[in-house]
Amino acid sequence: MIVRINLLPHREERRRRARAHFATLAGMTAALGAAIVGAVYILNERALAEQQERNAFLKSEIAKLDKEIEEIKKLKDEIAALLARKQVIEALQADRAQTVYLLDELVRQMPDGVFLKSMKQKGLAVELTGYAQSNARVSALMRNIESSQWLANPQLVEIKAANLGKMRVSEFNLRFALKRAARDEGKDAKGAPKAAGKG
Repeated sequence: MIVRINLLPHREERRRRARAHFATLAGMTAALGAAIVGAVYILNERALAEQQERNAFLKSEIAKLDKEIEEIKKLKDEIAALLARKQVIEALQADRAQTVYLLDELVRQMPDGVFLKSMKQKGLAVELTGYAQSNARVSALMRNIESSQWLANPQLVEIKAANLGKMRVSEFNLRFALKRAARDEGKDAKGAPKAAGKG
C-alpha cells in the first residue's frame, strides 16, 4: 500500500511565514530609514537655526560697526575741518604783524637819500615807488632788502630820471617779497622784530 503525503499545505505555510518575515523586515527597515531621515532632518534644522542665529548676530554686529565707522568718518571730517580752521587762524595771526614788520624793516633798511612816494602790499608781495638821489642809492636799497630777515627777492621794475622841485633824482619802481614770520621767531625778548644789519 502506497502512502501519499500532500506537502502542499506545508509549503504554503512556509511561504506565508517567509512573506510575513519579509514584510516585518521591510517594515522595520522602513521604520529605521524613516527614523534616520527624521533624525538627520532634525539635526539639519537645528544646525540651520543655529546658523541663522549666528548670521543674525553677525548682521547686528556689522550694523553696529557700520555705525561706528560712520561716526569715525564724521569725527575725522570734523577734525580735518578744525585743523583747517586752526591753520587759517595761525596764518592770520602770523600775518597780523606782517605790516608792522614791513614798515619797521623798511625804515631800518632805507638808505639815506631814498624817499618813498607810494607802497602797495598784496599778500606777501610789496611794490614800492619812490625817489633816490642816485641809481647807487637804489642799488643799496636792493642790497639791504636782499640781506634782510623780513624782506626778500628785490626786483627793479623801472628806474628813470625825474625832477623833484629843483633836484634831479632817479624815480624807481621796485618789487620785493615779505617773508612770512615763523611763530616766536625773529623777535627779541620784548617781542619786537630783531634788527637786521644794512648791507
